[in-house]
Amino acid sequence: MADLPRSPTTVLAEDALLGLLLPIWQLVIAVFVLLAVVASVRRLARRGPSRMTTALLVTAAAIAGLAVIGVLLQET
Repeated sequence: MADLPRSPTTVLAEDALLGLLLPIWQLVIAVFVLLAVVASVRRLARRGPSRMTTALLVTAAAIAGLAVIGVLLQET
């Protein structure tokens, strides 16, 4: 059976539905990321202050590095 051409109305309706669902999927992903971060921070906090300090320094360095890369690669 040959595929029938789609009408513009059908495509617009599908795009609108996807546009409504997109924030929901972003929210679901954000919740899972937040749960993973909370679990890892709890585990790290139980290991003691020295590991927590090292983890914070590594995280700060990663954030600063990503910010510098973002600025350097930014289109003007």
